[in-house]
Amino acid sequence: MSYLVVCLPLIGSILGYSLKILGDRYTEVITTLFLFISATLSIIIFFNGIVYGEYANYKIIEWISSGSLKVDWSINIDPLSSIMLVVVTSVSSLVHLYSIGYMSQDSNKPRFMAYLSLFTFAMLMLVVSDNFIQLFFGWEGVGLCSYLLIGFWYKKNSANNAAIKAFLVNRVGDVGLAIGIFLIFNYFGTVNYDEVFSKVASQSTKEINFLGLNVNLITLICIALFVGAMGKSAQFFFHTWLPDAMEGPTPVSALIHAATMVTAGVFLVVRCSPIFEYSQVALNFVAVIGMITAVFAASVALVQNDIKKIIAYSTCSQLGYMFFAAGVGAYHVAIFHLFTHAFFKALLFLGAGSVIHAFKNEQDIRKMGGVWKKIPYTWALMLIGTLALTGFPMLSGFYSKDAIIEFAYFKNSTIGYYAMTVGIFTAFLTAIYSWRLFFKTFHGKYNNTDLPIEKTHESPLVMLIPLIFLSLGALFAGYTFKELLIGHNYLDFWKKSIFFIKEIEHVHLPLWLLFSTPVLVVIAIPLAYYLYIKNINILSGVRKLNEPLYNFLLNKWYFDELYEALFVKPLKLVGLFLWKKGDQNTIDTYGPDGFSKIIKYLSNKATKFQSGYIYDYAFVMLLGLSFLLTYLMIK
Repeated sequence: MSYLVVCLPLIGSILGYSLKILGDRYTEVITTLFLFISATLSIIIFFNGIVYGEYANYKIIEWISSGSLKVDWSINIDPLSSIMLVVVTSVSSLVHLYSIGYMSQDSNKPRFMAYLSLFTFAMLMLVVSDNFIQLFFGWEGVGLCSYLLIGFWYKKNSANNAAIKAFLVNRVGDVGLAIGIFLIFNYFGTVNYDEVFSKVASQSTKEINFLGLNVNLITLICIALFVGAMGKSAQFFFHTWLPDAMEGPTPVSALIHAATMVTAGVFLVVRCSPIFEYSQVALNFVAVIGMITAVFAASVALVQNDIKKIIAYSTCSQLGYMFFAAGVGAYHVAIFHLFTHAFFKALLFLGAGSVIHAFKNEQDIRKMGGVWKKIPYTWALMLIGTLALTGFPMLSGFYSKDAIIEFAYFKNSTIGYYAMTVGIFTAFLTAIYSWRLFFKTFHGKYNNTDLPIEKTHESPLVMLIPLIFLSLGALFAGYTFKELLIGHNYLDFWKKSIFFIKEIEHVHLPLWLLFSTPVLVVIAIPLAYYLYIKNINILSGVRKLNEPLYNFLLNKWYFDELYEALFVKPLKLVGLFLWKKGDQNTIDTYGPDGFSKIIKYLSNKATKFQSGYIYDYAFVMLLGLSFLLTYLMIK
């Protein structure tokens, strides 16, 4: 069963594309069917683990055996990987189904569906690994597939640039991950999780010289691993690729931002909890980066106008929540939020795709509005997703997001109190920008001058069915799994898949903390409606008074401009210099071009002896004979 879960997406990708000659429908059916089978088996594995405790490590082959480095290709099923299997396969299967309708007019559907399945396979290999090398394989696999999918419409320069940007930014982060793995193998002598984790305690006080500084080995490993997580999960400083990734088709956005690539960083930190627990410095670093990312992304989302980019920055902000939850030691809560977030964020992205479909590929929310009666199903489903994202009481986001804030309070430390404060503030910002998107998209007056409102239409059933299933997760996943994943007996489920040096105690919450976030979330609804629909002049006046702040947020804190000045332009100048002066003027001139010129010159001279007169030929033969005799005499 476990083998099929992992292999079916790969088989579907290969079969779907190689047999595309049979028609697009074949590819769509085979890839989608295989993903649904994989999702069904994942759910069975998850519940077998809960009910019967059926967890095991299934060895496929011995992959690498070189000296002391021994690495197996395995499928490791434990509570952590089992829940990730459910998230990845369920969302991916629904995205596949949705893509049948969304990409119906595209001429390259087999390639797109094959890429989606390959992406899913790479993520599955990442989450079921039992060693860092297999994890790195899956890690690079999702990076490659994200490049292929973001740049799927390769005839658009913006799509190509976005794909290259995502690939390069992730490569920078991957250097950190690679360094972390090198350090682990060098000092632990193995890359297998169980063996590494068993040796961490004995190495917890070891210091090494790194770049001339004495640093704690465990802290250095954790920070190196987290740098990799920052790149993959688009955390502060490494976030710039995420909004540009919206150049890919909307199903790609849903898959990348909800269930696969960006969640890999959170998974890595939680999987390596037995290492992180021995470095408070690294945990604090994770928490601080998560807090900054949460506030930064939420602030930028307040003023963006592209419907997909708003949701993308929302993803970035929610990932910040997950990381600062891990940073305060609440790894299980981070995964719980990852679990619930996958459903309502995929719902929002696919719902946005339905809106874009209705507006004939328009993505600017300023050119929408007043269509909730024209696309009532999309409106209702997007409403559920928005309520869940904002943490409205009794929906999935309420249980997981509030749990992060509560567990930060339970930490009873300075970093925990900062995280709690940031969590509450960010929840309010999240509610504001989420309802801004919802109201400006569906309510108010119709603002699109290029498309008559009569031509807007609801999406086909093949696109709505995945939204309905995702809405069920957004409604009930939090309540259903709260007690199992983060309740008083959470260790009964997680067992040894997550490591806690000290169990986090559930203490009595003060009333102000219990009600602060829900009250702010509820207040944000009428406030956003009033500011963005009823009286938009208020915000226009505020914007004029705070034009620099508005531009600062609109331009995403000017990070792209900063990186352009610090890295892109200098590297371009260096590359141009090396290309012109080094490659063309030096290597080419004195290398292949120089030799070819010499040979051409000698050939031109040699042709003059081909005169047709016998004395010229005799002269050449005598000249050659003299050279030969001279050589033989010298030898």
